[in-house]
Amino acid sequence: MNSENKNSFYLTTPIYYVNDKPHIGHSYTTLLADVLARYHRLMGTPTFFLTGTDEHGQKVQKAADQNKISPKEHCDRTVVRFKELWKKLEITDDYFIRTTDESHKAVVREILDSLHKKNLIYKAEYKGCYCVTCERFFTEKDLKEGRLCPECGRTVEDIVESNYFFRMSQYQEWLVKYIEDNPGFIQPDFRRNETLGFLRKPLEDLCVSRPKKRMSWGIELPFDSDYVCYVWFDALINYITGIGYGTDPAKFAKWWPANYHLIGKDILTTHTVYWPTMLKALELPMPKTIFAHGWWLIGTDKMSKSLGNVVNPLDMAEKYGVDALRFFLMSEMSLGQDASFSEEIFVTRFNSNLANDLGNLLSRVMKMIIKNADGKIPSPGKDTGEETELRKNVFSSVNSMRDSIVNMKLDRGIEAVMGSVRAVNKYFEKSAPWKLASENNADRLATVLYTGAESLRIISGLLFPVMPGKMCELRRSLGLPKGLCGNPDMQGLEKWGLLGPGSEVVDIGPLFQRIDLSEKTKQQPAEKVKVPEVKPVPAEGLVAIDEFFKTKLRTAKVLSAEKVEGADKLLKLQIDVGGETRQIVAGIAQFYKPEEIIGKNIVVVSNLKPAKIRGIESNGMLLAAKDGKTLKIITVDGDIPTGSSVG
Repeated sequence: MNSENKNSFYLTTPIYYVNDKPHIGHSYTTLLADVLARYHRLMGTPTFFLTGTDEHGQKVQKAADQNKISPKEHCDRTVVRFKELWKKLEITDDYFIRTTDESHKAVVREILDSLHKKNLIYKAEYKGCYCVTCERFFTEKDLKEGRLCPECGRTVEDIVESNYFFRMSQYQEWLVKYIEDNPGFIQPDFRRNETLGFLRKPLEDLCVSRPKKRMSWGIELPFDSDYVCYVWFDALINYITGIGYGTDPAKFAKWWPANYHLIGKDILTTHTVYWPTMLKALELPMPKTIFAHGWWLIGTDKMSKSLGNVVNPLDMAEKYGVDALRFFLMSEMSLGQDASFSEEIFVTRFNSNLANDLGNLLSRVMKMIIKNADGKIPSPGKDTGEETELRKNVFSSVNSMRDSIVNMKLDRGIEAVMGSVRAVNKYFEKSAPWKLASENNADRLATVLYTGAESLRIISGLLFPVMPGKMCELRRSLGLPKGLCGNPDMQGLEKWGLLGPGSEVVDIGPLFQRIDLSEKTKQQPAEKVKVPEVKPVPAEGLVAIDEFFKTKLRTAKVLSAEKVEGADKLLKLQIDVGGETRQIVAGIAQFYKPEEIIGKNIVVVSNLKPAKIRGIESNGMLLAAKDGKTLKIITVDGDIPTGSSVG
């Protein structure tokens, strides 16, 4: 088996529960996978993209019972919603797996039988706290406020029963060492630290069965017909059955190990603890990277059906277009961090980036070519320094996009491309082709128009994986052959001059229509603001400017966070300040859970003398605002390097 797998790219999404219809969270992970797959195809890399549905377990059985149909009938009805949405969102998966597929079920049973014969699965009585929603057991110490699930916050049930267990605990030492020796295995880094933090506690064996008398909807154990397989054990195996494990050795050897398992941060433990130990027991190579992205928030809350704040992706796609939705989701979230979703933010980015910048540029170029070059791409004349600089800018965005794909910083790659769009707009304004036309400066006009059109050819190729429909329209307007329209390649985007002079352009009208604010918003009168009386500031307590500047405020990113034992108010944080990892102790535990602060870009006083708090050394202090019983950490808006000066 080629464990290095250098000339292929295999990525997966989680497989989604079919107990309800898909929402924006499902769509984001799948769109991210689709965009990454399209970029690797653009770069000429053989690519396999797997997604699908998780169709066993108690939640599915419960949903089926409520609808008075069989679990399989419920799955068959619900899976259609996912497939229809993926088609609407132009998802290009290579295989859609269902855990009710007979081929998958057969291999899961073979794996269970093999591990049982190796004595890696054994039977024992178990007493635990079970969450039906998460379909997981928890210990008493894991629970929140006594009886609540630490994952979803719902009340757990006490269960005592005989079950089968996978000897996961025997791999704890190996797993810790593997994670420490392979820093790219779990990304971003703070999620790696989160998993290592979880592994500081003794790892228990994993319950891999459910008795049929309690829950019958699942894959029957091959060695005991009174039990079915635990849904997570079954579901994780899809990553290998989907590419031929147990059925097609050559296919499996071609694609495994996976380059990326893309997951949401809420399923980190199952993917970074359960899954690696299962693979180790099967003597299979580890996936190269498990990448956990953040959540889409409405305000400060995670999207949740129970909160009633779930965004329907189909509604957004119908209202604003599929490509606009794809662009927003890919450009708005920095991978690994949470991001806020609102229609106002969506419209602002649409108008600024798509309508004003890209749409306006295409309109300018097309109108000038149609009016002044008989509707055909002109033959360029001699370059000036302005064309040379613009080419550098455009090619720089090609390199930035390539790097952003490799480093999972897709939003930065898109921003680099949009920077080139703005650069071409500025070039047009400075070159003033309308003035050149009025002066009959034909050679210079031809150069400017060709430069604008050729820049759009490259830009449209770079954005094609994000907005395939609209970029196909743009490329068609440039007169590109239909075959090139849907299949730009990275080699062609790294070359200048591939747009053939004489090609006839096509007037497609506005590429993106600017979205106007609602009439209600337009008609609201501006609120009159009462200007407060300015009073002199008392001199007492004032600090001189030179004294203030003795304090150094810097940006920092929280890498990990944990409660200080025996201290209700304290969290111990590991932070990155300009490449330097520091430890600080902060009195914010009553306002923030450890997982809520991980990944935040905060502001710290970086030049405080070290202090010991509860015996723990603290090297700095974070800034926060407090009003009565409310406290909010001071965070930095936007993407800025850690260690940046504040003030």
